[in-house]
Amino acid sequence: MRLLFISGLLAAFWLLLSGHYVPLILALGAVSVVLVTWFVNRMDKVDGEPLSMRLGFGLVGYLAWLMWQVVLSNVTLARRIWDPRLPIRPTWQRLDTSVSTPLEKTLYANSITLTPGTLTTDVKRDHFMIHSLSPEGMEDLRQGEMEGRIRRLRI
Repeated sequence: MRLLFISGLLAAFWLLLSGHYVPLILALGAVSVVLVTWFVNRMDKVDGEPLSMRLGFGLVGYLAWLMWQVVLSNVTLARRIWDPRLPIRPTWQRLDTSVSTPLEKTLYANSITLTPGTLTTDVKRDHFMIHSLSPEGMEDLRQGEMEGRIRRLRI
């Protein structure tokens, strides 16, 4: 049942992005969906941990909030580049974290990296190493809003 759901979701997403309904293109899309579903099934058998992420309003809300943070970070980064009063002072620091599951860690580390001006360089059990273009970027992460939002997702 889960593989059928994955196949349907992939097919709908592919049709949405493609927008072409020529038989050859539809056939290639169907082959792609079958191959991806087959790979997902094989990966689940190998690692013994099928993905249990629930798509819901919480995740959609988090992604909307993250995209807004990306916009704000872009504006801040552009100001920092163009305004000489806002110097770029790169820093590489440890960020302690309390996210525990591999999926939470992946989402958190990738969210940090997606936000302009910050980059996750190493992921450990209880901390990340973060490169930031300014100490203020690290302070924003230490305030914990992003981590709190990810923890509330319970994924």
